Amino acid sequence: MSSPAAEVVRLLTLGGGTLAVAESLTGGLVAAEITSVPGASKVFRGSVTAYATELKHRLLGVDAALLAARGAVDPEVAAQMAAGVREALGADWGIATTGVAGPDPQDGQPVGTVFVAVEGPSRIAGDSARGGKVEALRLNGDRAEIRMESVRSVLGLLLKELTGEQTGNERAQDTERNGGF
Repeated sequence: MSSPAAEVVRLLTLGGGTLAVAESLTGGLVAAEITSVPGASKVFRGSVTAYATELKHRLLGVDAALLAARGAVDPEVAAQMAAGVREALGADWGIATTGVAGPDPQDGQPVGTVFVAVEGPSRIAGDSARGGKVEALRLNGDRAEIRMESVRSVLGLLLKELTGEQTGNERAQDTERNGGF
């Protein structure tokens, strides 16, 4: 069975799509996972690792008032990061990660709070509205485990969008049953 990153590259290649990545807590791990796949250069535009909060505004266009009010660990911040990197790097799809890997809480959020987002073209012909999704995760484990599960989760969310699967709170509900939220 192929990895989620390999499947993303395969589906984007087949569909002629491109991808850009905005990362915070994952620090480049999503981009590394994608670029480890042979042929990724056909679909991968690039990435922005906006670890510092002000870079989320300056490089990705996240609303400064939103960042000031809620901090960087927020579902709307994740959505704006995905939309911003998609626009900044000229990609069909943008994905983003933001959250708290630990060891300490951040922005009033406990360790393991993560938001992953995907922003892509609308599936409705003639509709230029955004086609985005955000998933809230409450992950358990150490810093490395939280970061790697964030990578898997954002790639999984993108795969759902690329394949047209129903998305929603399935993952959030799974993590809730496993001791989260």
